[in-house]
Amino acid sequence: MRSPWRAGPERSRPRPEAVLRLAVRTFSELCLTVGTVILLFVAYVLWWTGVTADRAMDAELAGLHERWERTAPAPPAPQAGAPPQAVRHPAGRAFAEMFVPRFGAGWRKPVLEGTDPDTLKRGLGHYRGTAAPGGTGNFAVAGHRRTHGDPFKDFPRLRPGDQVILKDPAGTYTYTVRTGPVRTLPTDVAVLDPVPVKSGFTGPGRYLTLTTCDPEWGHSHRLIVWAELAETRPARQASP
Repeated sequence: MRSPWRAGPERSRPRPEAVLRLAVRTFSELCLTVGTVILLFVAYVLWWTGVTADRAMDAELAGLHERWERTAPAPPAPQAGAPPQAVRHPAGRAFAEMFVPRFGAGWRKPVLEGTDPDTLKRGLGHYRGTAAPGGTGNFAVAGHRRTHGDPFKDFPRLRPGDQVILKDPAGTYTYTVRTGPVRTLPTDVAVLDPVPVKSGFTGPGRYLTLTTCDPEWGHSHRLIVWAELAETRPARQASP
């Protein structure tokens, strides 16, 4: 006697080659997705941060020049023998302009108070507590070597004898590079001392310290350049 129940169709198992094709297709799509994300991130780091930083630095320079034009005549520039001067500017505010001929005729960057990450996206940063431009002591400045406008991209090209020119409401200060670039560790904060260690300077003076990251795309070390004040020109005289 035949059973009234009929067996349903057997469920076929996928063939090994079909499973392999599915795995390869899934892996390929994943690689394409990851590759696209990496390319977008590289484009952001190499291009977009530079675009936004250049705009920010141009805006800081424009605002700086506008403030200088609005304010009353600046006091005389510091004279030789004047006591050390502390810089007291609001954090993140531009107060000076830097020009380095070695980096090209169009290279001009704002110097802002502080070295926090947000400040360094808008220009060079002044180490709080170090001297004023042209003042007795050590005026110390940091800047990105890569990303955020690459302000110190050509830092390794600096050589003794090169000029670094700073301008603020009081005057224009021309420093001459004496030592560097020197490679050191981020913990070597003595490079910011009033008489910087390893600089070759032996006594009090009017010094400038520039710092940036090393290697070019890393931050395990720092490159340091030291300069010494060579000339001070009052604000009423021609600027660089």
